[in-house]
Amino acid sequence: MTRIILFLLLSTPFIGFAQQILPEVERARVVDEILEERFNTLLPNLMDKTGIDMWVLISREYNEDPVLKTMLPATWLNARRRTILLFYRNKATGSIDKLAVARYNVGKSIQSAWDKEKEPNQWKRLIQLIEERNPEKIGLNFSKDHNIADGLDKTDYEEFIANLPKKYKSKVVSAEQLAVGWVETRTEREMIVYDQLVDITHDIIADAFSEKVITPGITTTTEVEWWMRQKVTDLGLETWFHPTVDVQRTSEKLVGHLYSFSGRPDDLTIQPGDLLHCDFGITYLRLNTDCQELAYVLRPNEQGAPKFLVDALKDGNRVQDFLTTNMIKGRTGNEILAKSLQEAKDAGLRPAIYTHPLGSYGHSAGTTIGMWDSQGGVMKDDGENYPLNANTVYAIELNTTVHIPEWKRDIRVMLEEAGFYGEEGFRYVNGRQTELMLIPRVKTHLRN
Repeated sequence: MTRIILFLLLSTPFIGFAQQILPEVERARVVDEILEERFNTLLPNLMDKTGIDMWVLISREYNEDPVLKTMLPATWLNARRRTILLFYRNKATGSIDKLAVARYNVGKSIQSAWDKEKEPNQWKRLIQLIEERNPEKIGLNFSKDHNIADGLDKTDYEEFIANLPKKYKSKVVSAEQLAVGWVETRTEREMIVYDQLVDITHDIIADAFSEKVITPGITTTTEVEWWMRQKVTDLGLETWFHPTVDVQRTSEKLVGHLYSFSGRPDDLTIQPGDLLHCDFGITYLRLNTDCQELAYVLRPNEQGAPKFLVDALKDGNRVQDFLTTNMIKGRTGNEILAKSLQEAKDAGLRPAIYTHPLGSYGHSAGTTIGMWDSQGGVMKDDGENYPLNANTVYAIELNTTVHIPEWKRDIRVMLEEAGFYGEEGFRYVNGRQTELMLIPRVKTHLRN
């Protein structure tokens, strides 16, 4: 573990941020070490918890099950031909078999169990492995409620069922709880990495929302978006969605909620007095961030943001507090949403909460706490009954509407930060925004 931290802090290339970006070879080593740990410690516990003693994942090249994709070693960018993984948990011996019905070992953790010269038919070899172990339950990745747990395609499902002996067909069950648990759960080692990943995200936003990038009266929102996108590429990272930057200012009315996600004007020139907002996330070491922060563009002779905007941000932080206080293990997303919204409204706030799981995917699997267009709770097929579990990460995404008399309009304070829910409760992965960023940064040695 010490070696990982050392490389994250000291490896080249230097990027001028608090954290460093690992070279590709070190990324691969870290990914594979974390994956091996997850197979050996996390997976057996999840299989015991869900009561599934055999888990079968089937994918074909370029059509990967999203769960199987998280299990591929760093040097596998895709599945190969038809890749079948079989995990068998023998509780009597305390062992777990990790096998691939494929022509190759799948990394160091999953051993090939198919010799095509001895048994040319891949399906027959899979059935042999099942019969040798005689499982009580065979979990497959199909699910109505969780999209990430629904990765088994129709063709492979039909082929599997057609080849499966009759006595085993009644043992086939949805592996949705196991699949979601695998995708949502973070290990201690992953959280060490996650802290640094979020720090990199914060650093990129801080640079984007500064005089390094923005010249008021000249720079446009679209230019800032592409600067962020290009910065991610230059650092050798990826972004899982295109960054967005939008403006709220005194001369315009607050538009509908959809504006935050679609339909913003391109190339809007940034002006003094603007309240800027961004939505930005990166992918690194198979983890994802999702962050929304705010900045204020100083007018001539201003040394700080107006008090009404400072107070508005505090209202946004209060909504965050209502939400995170109500994140209690075992509660469903709808329960957390309803209680948090009511408490915030009782305090005189005008909140909206749409917090989603974060981790292996940007919009990941797990507890959904509202959607921007479903403030009464999400429907059953969106996973409403899935409880909050420990060792999971969320994008604490929400807003509060604040009336600004000085602007004669409402504004929306939109915030999003990565948060970790562990056995001891909630914490932000790498802090949260409690002060507006200023553009340009105030030079304290120059005063009027």
